[in-house]
Amino acid sequence: MACPRSSSVTEQNLQVVLASRPTGRPSPDNFELVRTPVPTPGEGQLLLKIRYLSLDPYMRGRMSAAKSYAAPVEIGQPMEGGTVAEVIESRHPDYAAGDIVLSHSGWQSYALSDGAGLRKLDPEQAPVTTALGVLGMPGFTAYAGLLTIGQPKPGETVVVAAASGPVGATVGQIARLKGARAIGIAGGPEKCALVRDEFGFDAALDHRSPTLAEDLRAACPNGIDIYFENVGGKVWDAVFPLLNTFARIPVCGLVAQYNSTGPFEGPDRLPVLMRDVLTKSLTIRGFIQREFQAQRPAFYREMAEWIAEGRVKYKEDIVDGLEHAPEAFIGLLEGRNFGKLVVRVA
Repeated sequence: MACPRSSSVTEQNLQVVLASRPTGRPSPDNFELVRTPVPTPGEGQLLLKIRYLSLDPYMRGRMSAAKSYAAPVEIGQPMEGGTVAEVIESRHPDYAAGDIVLSHSGWQSYALSDGAGLRKLDPEQAPVTTALGVLGMPGFTAYAGLLTIGQPKPGETVVVAAASGPVGATVGQIARLKGARAIGIAGGPEKCALVRDEFGFDAALDHRSPTLAEDLRAACPNGIDIYFENVGGKVWDAVFPLLNTFARIPVCGLVAQYNSTGPFEGPDRLPVLMRDVLTKSLTIRGFIQREFQAQRPAFYREMAEWIAEGRVKYKEDIVDGLEHAPEAFIGLLEGRNFGKLVVRVA
């Protein structure tokens, strides 16, 4: 039997839909705010009220029709994304009104669910927003990518770009827990201070510095054993000459290239890359975090312990209002966020 509709349900569902596919940098014109009726759950369904929406760099790829590991968002459909939601109405035996869940409901204020893919959250265990960050997809991406592909060992040097973001910050802190040195690269003095002083990296370098290559060489006197790739571009150019024999490179993202159109500038460096892959026995592996689902129970257990013990820290950048999501997302791709970017929808 359906639970009675809560008085908190408004008459309309605000959605941010993809209005057009961007060429290069996304613009506000690529998004459209629309209002639709709030859906009514059928048998076996739930009505979710979205409380928080996660904004992540991978969403830029979903705006493109180019072939990728996941289907693109269709024109006129809500942008996709991870969400924390409250169950408002339930016609599902496993959920009740008031439950807080992690869902993938996208850029909207209400959504229907059949329960598939939902995970109940306990607000007493940790702030529910952490399910979108350090205790969610970004944290798991860092955990699985670093430990499975990077395999850090005591005394090794780990370098990570976008080190003030949710993935990079977690990579560096886990590297330190495993006994490795952590060198973070971030944008600007304030982010570098956060990486060094709050997240406990051994050093933090500014990617905007004209002496980045020299700064990185000084910070890594024994070379680089693991480079966790989030960015590409000139950061990769600085890292590449310092890679040691048997270095491991988990390739998580290439945000510096997401808005690129046409051929890349500069000479063809593929022959040099392939030479070092061979002569240094480099391991370069791209990955999508869903490949490592079997590791999720261990991740939830260990990460919750590390956070409770104060051994892993995090920072969130919360924006109020779903209508501000497009501007916030564009800023994310330009590095304007300061920590894990979350939209407070409700």
